[in-house]
Amino acid sequence: MTSIAQHEALAQAYEGITAVVAGRDDADLQRPTRCRGWLVADLLFHVLCDAQRALVALASPADGPPDVDDVSYWRSFPPGGDGDAAARHAWWARRSAAAFDRPSGVVRLWSDTAPAAVRAATAADPAGCVSTQGHVLHVPDFLATLTTEAVIHHLDLVLDLPDAPPPGPLACRVAVTTVDGLLSDDAVRPSDWDDAAYLLKAAGREPLTDRDRAELGEAAGWFPLLG
Repeated sequence: MTSIAQHEALAQAYEGITAVVAGRDDADLQRPTRCRGWLVADLLFHVLCDAQRALVALASPADGPPDVDDVSYWRSFPPGGDGDAAARHAWWARRSAAAFDRPSGVVRLWSDTAPAAVRAATAADPAGCVSTQGHVLHVPDFLATLTTEAVIHHLDLVLDLPDAPPPGPLACRVAVTTVDGLLSDDAVRPSDWDDAAYLLKAAGREPLTDRDRAELGEAAGWFPLLG
């Protein structure tokens, strides 16, 4: 993705999430999301952990060469791969978010941490490598994975917040490019899917319709493409 300034895409992705949650009252922060069992504050805490992981990784350069890129990274985390681990993490995130005095406390910590992660991303050497989640990636590829996850979780967050803004176009472009990379070169994206529908179906948030399956053909069996 050399044509995209990945730190700018990450900035837009994180600013988009901030725009969703900033100024929300505690009632809004306890609305449901597309992630099973998680309220808005719970899911925001999960994305906060990604921003914290970014700070650690970007401050700890790794020796290369990379073993994955921004697309193959996701194949290490197949949808439904370890249901027990996912359930434990979901429960941990809920309990951690609930430990704040009020849901808005998660927003305050996010609002401090996300810009710091973006500043670290901007300052990082794009030719360098980082280590995260047991893999080594070039810095731009690492930033793309963070952007993709942030965009999908942005869409998760706004399920019951109809007045919330959508993810920004540059951030969406990164996420869509990632999903394109996970899809077969021979597969054709259904004509009636906009970017949001594409990402939600690719992430298993929305089921494929009969029409989707007819247009995707064999590729329909590969969905969801990422968890």
